[in-house]
Amino acid sequence: MFQPNMFDAAQHHLFAEMTSKSMDSDPLNLGRLRDEEFDTMSGAETMENPVMGEDQAVMSVDPDDPSRSKRKRYHRHTHRQIQELESFFKENPHPDEKQRKDLSRELGLEPLQVKFWFQNKRTQMKAQQERHENSLLKADNEKLRRENLRYREALATASCPSCGGPAALGEMSFDEQHLRIENARLKEEIDRISVIASKYLGKPLAHFLTNLNQAHMTARPHDLGHQTFSGQAGHMGEVYTAGFDHIGPMPMPTELDKPLIVELAVAAMEELIRMANGGEPLWVLGENSPEILNEEEYFRTFPQGISPRPLGFKTEASRESAVVVMDHINLIEILMDVNQWSSVFCGIVSRAMTVKVLSNGVVGNYDGALQVMSAEFQVPSPLVPSRKNYFVRYCKQHCDGTWVVVDVSLDSLRGTPSTRSRRRPSGCLIQELPGGYSKVIWVEHVEVDNSAVHGIYRQLVDCGLGFGAKRWVAALDRHCERITSSIAGSMPTGELLITNSEGRKGMMKLAERMVQSFSSGVGDSTARAWTMLSPTEAGPDNVRIMTRKSVDDPGRPAGIVLSAATSFWLPISRKRVFNFLRDEHSRNEWDILSNGGQVQEMAFFTNGRSPGNSLSLLRVNNTTCSQRNMLILQESCTDAVGSYVIYAPVDLSAMNIVLTGGNPDYVALLPSGFAILPDGPEIGGGCIQDKGSGGSLLTVAFQILVDTVPSAKISPGSVATVNTLIKCTVERIRASLSRDNP
Repeated sequence: MFQPNMFDAAQHHLFAEMTSKSMDSDPLNLGRLRDEEFDTMSGAETMENPVMGEDQAVMSVDPDDPSRSKRKRYHRHTHRQIQELESFFKENPHPDEKQRKDLSRELGLEPLQVKFWFQNKRTQMKAQQERHENSLLKADNEKLRRENLRYREALATASCPSCGGPAALGEMSFDEQHLRIENARLKEEIDRISVIASKYLGKPLAHFLTNLNQAHMTARPHDLGHQTFSGQAGHMGEVYTAGFDHIGPMPMPTELDKPLIVELAVAAMEELIRMANGGEPLWVLGENSPEILNEEEYFRTFPQGISPRPLGFKTEASRESAVVVMDHINLIEILMDVNQWSSVFCGIVSRAMTVKVLSNGVVGNYDGALQVMSAEFQVPSPLVPSRKNYFVRYCKQHCDGTWVVVDVSLDSLRGTPSTRSRRRPSGCLIQELPGGYSKVIWVEHVEVDNSAVHGIYRQLVDCGLGFGAKRWVAALDRHCERITSSIAGSMPTGELLITNSEGRKGMMKLAERMVQSFSSGVGDSTARAWTMLSPTEAGPDNVRIMTRKSVDDPGRPAGIVLSAATSFWLPISRKRVFNFLRDEHSRNEWDILSNGGQVQEMAFFTNGRSPGNSLSLLRVNNTTCSQRNMLILQESCTDAVGSYVIYAPVDLSAMNIVLTGGNPDYVALLPSGFAILPDGPEIGGGCIQDKGSGGSLLTVAFQILVDTVPSAKISPGSVATVNTLIKCTVERIRASLSRDNP
């Protein structure tokens, strides 16, 4: 069976060898003597420099002879002289002037004779080696030509697998079309490489092809997903993860896969640039959406694509642009570092890992960086299944100062598991602007099976707000707001004056970890086994629970943690629900754990443009002794797509350590809270959908420590208590909002 990647890999090795050779030697050394070997000497124009065998003779010129330019005398070296010179040449082919003088005295020769002998000997050795290498290259080149001819003849007689007739180009699969194009290119490439290679000294093609064939024969199809990769770069072959645990077995790309991955990434980048900059008829204005991709025009513009859309999948495509307060260098760093990327977009990326780094790019930046990655994308609700993707990420700087980062799924690789979604070319264009700003154009283009999405979330997902470009840009803009607020140094207000800047930074860092912990535990994911309680136990809210064991985690209390979450629809606007839940004065209306006590705001400061983006430190004033030493850390944030109110009880002594500049990483947190999303595309603050006018989707999630012993078993009473807690909270929220918004 024809393996086109074998040729690509051979060319890759050959070019690498020639490149290293050209760096270590004179690029003009095409069989000639190096310039340093031709020392300037008096009378050199009358000397000849023949290439001789072992019985070499060195000529001399009589200065008194008027016809010395025509008459030359040759002095043949004796057998002993040649033997001594040969022996010394093996030890040192480049003797210095002192060594040449010593040899001339020992052998009875002139220093110039010794010098010329060594020059001629070096030239002779090079010529012999060059002839040998060229003969090997010619033989290998001829072998490649014959093999390529066989492949071309086989493709010319290819037949349709279904009908047995000749296969036209339009009826062939993507891989077969790729083979035809690749073989035509290989013919020209082999000729060009052979001409270049014949001018350089180095290992013959047979050396590379032998190793390549051995690797190909040992790489059986069912073993490809478990092979390791070793490369020259420091990060090559290492795996970076972000999330609760490893995403699962992913196929490890091999050297044979690399040419296909590179070609796919380059084509994806070209497509993304045209998608980001294109207008009508590729993008058209929709009725309830700013832009809709014209699929007919898309397939006419990009006829090849990654492969036909799977049966039952639908297309989601969206585009969004914004100017953010972040320079392009930091933005590229976030996108190309899996840990930073997962942290900044924690509401969207539940887990991520870098399977393999194929290229680290140019030293000092990520220009040309190529990474194979795996990630899960989520909506903050257990009612929406996460989307698992296996893709390559490619970063490139273009001549106009624009940086492009593109993702595209690697469904064509052997051993790639099937998923419910795949990424067509998606990513962003980043344009540097003055003053530390950047313009970002984001494109999300996926093919997905949404049959498992719950009905109340179907319209949100279908219109592109669930996983689309607008949500990515909103999350990036929110992150930039947080950074700007932390640098601005705005002092908090309230009864507790935090005058220490380190204390304020520690409080913000603690809140950031709280938000990440909440986001990673509220959605549906293959890493979390949600269990839905029966309708008789949970009522109409479909409560889902799961348990986790916390051991040796300084940021989480040790023991058994029970998580519970539910999502439901409210006929009330997202803004109204958000303001109600974040207001400390209305907290005792829904917070059962406050026991009816008044909530006092001890410290408060904004961390974004909107007044709703704030960080608060709350205290519950009641007669319960167990809560006198507890505070509540709360962050509320809102953007163009969603709103969040996230909080966690914090021990008073631990909070005092943070406010005085202590390390916030060792403060144990169990965050709970709310995620509020629109129930469809928002138009001018309202919503167009079937449920009602301007409704919202609310997810309530709790984390409770039910036992301090990690090995303990969960009792039915603990499950019943948490179930009652979340149901009562939902009922109180509904009752309060219905009363205030009849």
